[in-house]
Amino acid sequence: MDGRSWAGIALLGAVWGSSFFFFEVALDTLGPITVAFARVAIAALALLALLRIAGDVLPTDWRSWRALAIMGVLNNAIPFTLIAWAQVTIEGGLASILNATTPIFSVVLAVFVARQESLTTNRLVGVLLGFSGVIVLIGPGALSSLGVSAGSQGLVLLGALSYATAAIFARRHLVAHTPLVTSFGQVATAALVLLPLALVFERPWEATPTLATWGALLAIGTLGTAFAYPLYFLLLRRSGATNLMLVTLINPVTALLLGILILGENPDWTAFAGMGLIFAGLATIDGRLTDRLFRPSSIG
Repeated sequence: MDGRSWAGIALLGAVWGSSFFFFEVALDTLGPITVAFARVAIAALALLALLRIAGDVLPTDWRSWRALAIMGVLNNAIPFTLIAWAQVTIEGGLASILNATTPIFSVVLAVFVARQESLTTNRLVGVLLGFSGVIVLIGPGALSSLGVSAGSQGLVLLGALSYATAAIFARRHLVAHTPLVTSFGQVATAALVLLPLALVFERPWEATPTLATWGALLAIGTLGTAFAYPLYFLLLRRSGATNLMLVTLINPVTALLLGILILGENPDWTAFAGMGLIFAGLATIDGRLTDRLFRPSSIG
């Protein structure tokens, strides 16, 4: 990947790294389906305004909207709901570890199922290094709860698999649309799917959201969704599904840095060791640094 693609992935990781925090705040007063619905509904309104400003035209054919609806289910409705549901009983740190399996799923799907990408040594080693770094970064405290809430952990893994499947699907079926159109189409259809589920199963009109709840929903709907997804689809075209899903390895790094800068936390050495492994994994996947280090030098 080139430098612009890496910068975009880093920015996307920084934005999405805060999503686990915002989910936890919103889940204090709202159910997980309601939180997922509010996220995509707010994003749909923001993206519709951006579409009007940009002058983009929405598709009118059934085939395009069918693809956008599938994307909305795979990339929004399913993973948003599952991860929010899981965070009712498990901590955001553990959820981010499990979510970081997304690039592993992406490698398997892109190489062996969709046949979109090739399996290289750099890619395989880099993903494993990065995932190891996430585990080290979060630390043994989060890992000690593995198996305690197996059902919730399984929900996050299913969400990660859904994210990976969505990226593979989008690269094959949604390349004809602009990032803004694709982003609006998926969140709008996801909102239509989630609204009746929230009304039937969670009765959101009986909830008492606080100012913090509304702030968290606004942040995750605008910054974490309406801003993030046009960038996501732009990067998907430039970098491919597997490389794009590396963003999930950056999320825990963002959470760590936010803790240091905003909350005044003092992480131990394992956090920085974990970040080192993550960056080593990303550098291995990129390949340019390892090529320089291991390229045979010419003498004479």
